[in-house]
Amino acid sequence: MAKHPLYLSSLGIVSSLGTGITETKATLTGKKNADMIKRSGFLPDRETVLGTVTGNLEKLPDLLSEFDTRNNRLLWATASQIADDIDELIAKFGKDRIGVLIGTSTAGIEEGTAHYQQRVENGKFPESFRYGHQEIGSPSEFLKTAFDLRGPAYSISTACSSSAKAFASGLRLLKADMCDAVLVGGVDSLCRLTVGGFDALQSLSDGICNPMSKNRNGINIGEGAALFILRKDAGEIELLGVGESSDAHHPNAPHPDGLGAARAMQAALARSGITPADIDYINLHGTATPLNDIMEAKAVHAVLGPDVPASSTKPLTGHSLGAAGAIEAAILWLSMSDSEIGAPLPVHHWDGEIDAELPPINLITSNQSLAPRDRLAMMSNSFAFGGSNVSVILGKGWTIP
Repeated sequence: MAKHPLYLSSLGIVSSLGTGITETKATLTGKKNADMIKRSGFLPDRETVLGTVTGNLEKLPDLLSEFDTRNNRLLWATASQIADDIDELIAKFGKDRIGVLIGTSTAGIEEGTAHYQQRVENGKFPESFRYGHQEIGSPSEFLKTAFDLRGPAYSISTACSSSAKAFASGLRLLKADMCDAVLVGGVDSLCRLTVGGFDALQSLSDGICNPMSKNRNGINIGEGAALFILRKDAGEIELLGVGESSDAHHPNAPHPDGLGAARAMQAALARSGITPADIDYINLHGTATPLNDIMEAKAVHAVLGPDVPASSTKPLTGHSLGAAGAIEAAILWLSMSDSEIGAPLPVHHWDGEIDAELPPINLITSNQSLAPRDRLAMMSNSFAFGGSNVSVILGKGWTIP
């Protein structure tokens, strides 16, 4: 293991699991239902199940009103949860040494769509129209402005791997000594463009998604945000490593044998300095599409074997696209945070119908926790259009003094 680990010291989160750590943990452990809701207005001809943030999202402060979109309100809801920690970070390192890296794929596209529609109908844009809302850089620029930070700040948009890749970029900024800490995460909000786009690809489920089942028939889109402080100096949960690959097999289909996915997982293990046997749990990309699930099962079976506890949490969150990697890393973070009493593992929600074409993997079918142990390591997979593959490994107890 490297002698200079990086830490994820704080977490803010909002999704269909709930707002904040307490609600999120309650949903993951079955004490609260996820807000997977059948919604109208996103498709022209029918309702569809969407992972929805149902809590009230506060309007942005007046000084930040130029950034006011649902996407940025979601990000503000997460940042507000760790605002005191961010202020302490500024006091310790200074504003010039703190970066911002946000993964997203929607930014303010839904607001832009509504405003363009008004332009067509009324001949002019509403006064609230801001072209910059639609720019992918809007969330990172918003967060940088909100805390008056002066370090590097940019967004990453590689579809469903966006916020997982933000961890890799944050790691590089710290290793290059360009920052002492980085706000790392992702955000995406529900919008008609993305829901309609996945429907055009015939990828939407007609109910709640059913990952790894022989009856799986597509995804649910979701929304949410997760934000961490990634730093060099202190923390309990470690970012052990990130592995990236690009198989470029097809614009919107993964390599059928999971070659790129396997390479990302292998790279994450190599950079973490650990072995497959050290992985205690893997959060699957698990979209419940026919092509994704079979290639991921092949990759997991090949790299980690058939016994590592595994689950997809997308039946609880929906596929939050650019935010998915950060939200699923947050699920690892929350499990590890409770490891002194036994790290709880998310149940794999599905119909239990095994697909004989998938190589066997160890899906978690009931509430269980890992026994307390000195070291933990957990992996999360994120795979995107164009073959953009990322695996993130978090750990606890691996630091070498």
